Amino acid sequence: MHVSRKYPAWVYLTNIAALLGIALFATVAGAADEKPFAEHKVVLQISDNDPSKQTLVLNVANNMIKHYGSDKVDVEIVAFGPGVRLMFDDNVNKGRISGLDSNGVRFYACGNTLKKMTKALGKEPVLNPHAKHGGGGIVRILELTSQGYTLVKP
Repeated sequence: MHVSRKYPAWVYLTNIAALLGIALFATVAGAADEKPFAEHKVVLQISDNDPSKQTLVLNVANNMIKHYGSDKVDVEIVAFGPGVRLMFDDNVNKGRISGLDSNGVRFYACGNTLKKMTKALGKEPVLNPHAKHGGGGIVRILELTSQGYTLVKP
């Protein structure tokens, strides 16, 4: 069976690439906007391994959920540097992270820090199953603030 083409092959490939780009952009842009009806959008930064600061950042997230309700506030905790240890599976706050996740709080670990920690530890650290990771933590914070999130560093 012969298929006739109205346009050169590069036109079809360009259209396919454009559609894939739109789909990828929609996925990335929509990832942060998981609560479209949220009245407040906050990104909490943790960059310290101090247990009291880790507790504080979790308390702030919890207090915001209690005050506004889980549907009215969108919270993401971004960890980088020594603060990534909050996202380790063996962190003492594992249960609190699970509880906050069930209320819609998202957790993001800096991929750059994880690479350096993997090299230093000689093995990849096991992350809490509720934590996602990707590019740089600062990059993630910039992405969120450009989408209207307020940065808070408790």
